[in-house]
Amino acid sequence: MSLLSEKMSLFDAPQKYQEAGVYPYFRPIESDQDTVVTIDGKPVLMFGSNSYLGLTNHPRIKEGAIKAVEKYGTGCAGSRFLNGTLDIHIELEERLAKLVHKDGALVYATGFTVNSGVIPCLGGKDDYLLYDELDHASIIEGRRLSFANQIKYKHNDMESLERQLKRCAPDKIKLIVTDAVFSMEGDEAKLVEMVALAKKYNASLYVDEAHSLGFYGATGAGLCEDLGISKDVDLIMGTFSKSLATIGGFVAADNHIINFLKHNSRTLIFSASITPASTGCVLAALDVMRDEPWRKEQLWANTKRALEGFKKAGFDTGHTTTPIIPLFVRDNDKTFLLTKMLMDDGVFVNPVVSPAVPSEDTLIRFSLMATHTFEQIDEAVEKISSNARKLGIIE
Repeated sequence: MSLLSEKMSLFDAPQKYQEAGVYPYFRPIESDQDTVVTIDGKPVLMFGSNSYLGLTNHPRIKEGAIKAVEKYGTGCAGSRFLNGTLDIHIELEERLAKLVHKDGALVYATGFTVNSGVIPCLGGKDDYLLYDELDHASIIEGRRLSFANQIKYKHNDMESLERQLKRCAPDKIKLIVTDAVFSMEGDEAKLVEMVALAKKYNASLYVDEAHSLGFYGATGAGLCEDLGISKDVDLIMGTFSKSLATIGGFVAADNHIINFLKHNSRTLIFSASITPASTGCVLAALDVMRDEPWRKEQLWANTKRALEGFKKAGFDTGHTTTPIIPLFVRDNDKTFLLTKMLMDDGVFVNPVVSPAVPSEDTLIRFSLMATHTFEQIDEAVEKISSNARKLGIIE
């Protein structure tokens, strides 16, 4: 055994949970990503998906992928910078820029590579990067690659953010980076207050709309649109892997920022471009999002139904008001055990445990789609509540 392999062998936490029969990861699904999926040949209610608008099996989006493959093939065999830019990439960027009220946009192969490739470009060693302590891992990865001075502020705490802004030199770039909706806790960033602070301290604001794109705002552009502050936010990014039913991501900003990123963002220049199929999917998904506004309305109705049910049952759901509902367990082992009990009961949910969160904040992440029925939601709430009582999580 090599030294490397020997060191890696000391990591045995997954094996312990596998031996206990409660390992909850890499569960193979044998069907499409719908409100009911097939696992081990059995139907399971899916409440662990990010397909907020329920579009992953929409016929118009499938058709968009097929037509793109028929015309452009299966891949571009190169980066956007060189041979990998298609006319539909340009079309998509123009539509996304218009959607989020910006001059221009850039499409990347994944949402993760947007944050990990854009954030490092936006400040040098004399500048400042300010980030929420609960920002997504892709933002954290971008932060790690940045040469800027990195300053963390307490989650959604505007007094903490202002204290940190006061530490920054007034004549240097100060970039504040935040999720719009936080992916595990489901709470909204205080973007109106953040815009005010950015103006007060001559800072710039970068907002990740990954978990708000599609169902916030008049056109589904996200929380910035919903709050009427899109013009006051310097950069808006989003992903295609949630509401828009495929994989990929984008960032939108003014033309000066987009031009700089096109020639400096390493994850754009040195990664193969998003596939024709995914590009066709997103273009079709934007059409469906526009033509079927009932999906946004139903998602919010489903959110209200589930939140009321969980609160009535006695769950701690934190500060969420969104389709992401954290059910706090506050115990690693019970979180794994509850996930296993629910799978046996035909309900798929996601456990969130340490080190992803502090051990006292472990939770079940329950997420909704527009296509869930009230009957499915009520069944899931009842089964989750029943099993949680057995474990002493709720009374």
